[in-house]
Amino acid sequence: MNDQTENTQPEEAEQSLFEAPPMGEQERMVEAILFASAEPIGVKELAARMPHGSDPAEALVHLRRRYEGRGVNLCKVGDAWAMRTAADLGFLMQRETVETRKLSRAAIETLAIIAYHQPVTRAEIEEIRGVSVSRGTVDQLLEMEWIRFGRRKMTPGRPVTFVVTGEFLDHFGLENARDLPGLKELRAAGLLENRPPPGALPLGTEEVDEQESTEGQSELFED
Repeated sequence: MNDQTENTQPEEAEQSLFEAPPMGEQERMVEAILFASAEPIGVKELAARMPHGSDPAEALVHLRRRYEGRGVNLCKVGDAWAMRTAADLGFLMQRETVETRKLSRAAIETLAIIAYHQPVTRAEIEEIRGVSVSRGTVDQLLEMEWIRFGRRKMTPGRPVTFVVTGEFLDHFGLENARDLPGLKELRAAGLLENRPPPGALPLGTEEVDEQESTEGQSELFED
């Protein structure tokens, strides 16, 4: 019995050395880590960087409340967190933003279908769009890291599925895919065009298969 008591005493003494910092100090630590990181950071990674016994999840709650209404907000991106410029002050960053080329209609529609129907297979995307999806469109969206491969479907052939990424959510300022805007908002933002559905085109016109546009400029972008 004496040996057991002697053995547990050093362990208890060692445990007492790792007292968690005050919550105010934990907030400062989380704030410093997030400001120094270019990518959103999850709670597990925060916990791994902070002293033993810290509670980054609680610190995030306090920190988010403290930044409400400020020029910089604490935003949740999927399962991670990041410091971002307040949405209403985005116009101040116009000179620092990189001018990007507009996504083609095919790429926008493919991306929208994946976002709203994920996880979704290529065959399902083609069924919804009514036209075939070229490999170039999917490859480019993968390279942009706006979509990624999901789990294979438990159907014949076990086709791979596609889902949107945290980079996609972060780019559009979304916490998760449930925050996606409705069709009216997408059209108002110019992300969807008002056009007749496949099969309803006037006589003398026809839908061009995307696979025919492999020559020249990539179909992902348009001038």
